[in-house]
Amino acid sequence: MSKRKQHALEFKAKVALEAMKGEETVSELASRFGVHPTMINQWKRALLDGASGVFERGGRKTPVIDEDQVRDLHAKIGELAVANSFLERKLKPWAGRW
Repeated sequence: MSKRKQHALEFKAKVALEAMKGEETVSELASRFGVHPTMINQWKRALLDGASGVFERGGRKTPVIDEDQVRDLHAKIGELAVANSFLERKLKPWAGRW
């Protein structure tokens, strides 16, 4: 049993644009690029759905910040800082022996 092939975003965009041109049928494109026709149709639909986002003002959207995750990460940083401090103090007597 083989794993599913992961295609690069650039490849998907290239295939979807070729499908949009309409110069070849989806079956011809599928045999040319070695992918299933259903995938080409999905990529074409995704391209059409996301095309309006290219022309949005303000550039990229600001990332959504998960406050719970930030709080957990800050707590983990604090724990690691305390552990490092403890180990630093405990290993000082042996620092000159190495």
